[in-house]
Amino acid sequence: MKIAIIGYSGSGKSTLAKKLADIYQTDVLHFDTVQFLPNWEIRSEEEKLKITREFLDSHDSWVIDGTYSKLCYERRMEEADEIIMLLFNRFSCFFRALRRYRKYKNTTRPDMAEGCNEKFDFDFATWILWRGRSRKTKDRHKSLISKYGEKVVVIKNQKQLDEYIKEVEKSQK
Repeated sequence: MKIAIIGYSGSGKSTLAKKLADIYQTDVLHFDTVQFLPNWEIRSEEEKLKITREFLDSHDSWVIDGTYSKLCYERRMEEADEIIMLLFNRFSCFFRALRRYRKYKNTTRPDMAEGCNEKFDFDFATWILWRGRSRKTKDRHKSLISKYGEKVVVIKNQKQLDEYIKEVEKSQK
């Protein structure tokens, strides 16, 4: 099984990726660990692509968490058996990210690059609420649904997410 999880910041992509990787007994790649080096330094484009390609080339089954459109995006979407889009509303994402910050404050969460302590600042808040929901992003989502409709799962709230997880768990018993 190959699963690509994309969606808005704070929607729960990393948590879902870990859960699905556990259910399907496969490896997970969190793109935040590819993007960042310690202390929030951004890794070079070449190195990020190298890491992504090596992961894709070496795994027959995977869960990948994150949109990161410059990192083999088309390949990932094409190869994925399922594309999960977490499109929670901006306020849900904001409060989920705030709750995550409180949980991991002054520490590095498991799905983040080592040495990148959890943060929640004005820039990140405006990303969650406005800048991360650009017309370009919304058009990309529409394009995915149009191109890969049969394998796209759109989840817009926690109730839908809970139902999805329950169905996946049931199918694996």
